[in-house]
Amino acid sequence: MPERRPGLWGAFVGVARRTFRKIEALKGVSFTIEEGELVGYIGPNGAGKSTTIKVISGILNPDSGRCEIDGLVPWADRVAHVKRIGVVFGQRTQLWWDLPVIESFDLLRDIYGVDAAEYEKTRNELVERLNFESLLNTPVRLLSLGQRMRCDLVAALLHKPSILFLDEPTVGLDSVSKLAFRDFIREINKDQKLTIILTTHDMDDIEALCNRVIVIGNGEILSDGPLEKLRKEIAPERLLIVDFVEENAQISDVGARVVDHSGHRAKFSFNPEEISASDLIARVTAEHPVRDLFVENPPIEEIIAQMYSENSL
Repeated sequence: MPERRPGLWGAFVGVARRTFRKIEALKGVSFTIEEGELVGYIGPNGAGKSTTIKVISGILNPDSGRCEIDGLVPWADRVAHVKRIGVVFGQRTQLWWDLPVIESFDLLRDIYGVDAAEYEKTRNELVERLNFESLLNTPVRLLSLGQRMRCDLVAALLHKPSILFLDEPTVGLDSVSKLAFRDFIREINKDQKLTIILTTHDMDDIEALCNRVIVIGNGEILSDGPLEKLRKEIAPERLLIVDFVEENAQISDVGARVVDHSGHRAKFSFNPEEISASDLIARVTAEHPVRDLFVENPPIEEIIAQMYSENSL
């Protein structure tokens, strides 16, 4: 990557003698994804997520290493490989802006060489499941973001790929559209055994959809495993939220740290390996009458932020 010193003098020096700095976008990244898995692939900006996706989708040819998907090397067998994958980008569309949605679908059928009868059956099933029959004759430029994302998702699935890449698929969507999108992704993953790789900064998407999460930072894999494993490694503590009958109740040492106490509500942080939730609840309720209580995990955003902080990302 070219570098330049600051200021006017730096500009002159840069013209005469350019300096470069080598950046390794990916360093020893290694993972295996089984058929039918729904995997979250997350990391801060510049971590290497997009580079990884470009490699496994066949856009980039890496300097070294090996990548094989269903027996194909993505960049060497690109034509055969792209027929097996579908891609949805939250910031871009594969639909033609001025054409009605149905005509974009028809063009994609021709591009992928899908049998006409099979295409019509698949298209109708997907359109019905996502409930946008009324939009088929609408030009893409007139669609709302939520409507376009539904159409883009169908476009990515028309040729029945075995792998689906989702890159920030719910960015900018309202809550109702997000929930509908997640429900559909969950269904096709379960019903069709479709392998899905999800890259996103929306941790609610990760928590709602992914059992396995791969975290990348500075081009290296920081963590790979179930979401619950990540919680235990980074933030094993849970929260007990209690609504007391009394206001500002005096709380003694119950074996957990009080992280907040105002009015009728108090929050206790505890490690389940040191004290169980049932024991903690018994100690708290033995001291004061309680109106309501519940246990929750710390937000996934806090866990990921802590991991980034520990690795200076």
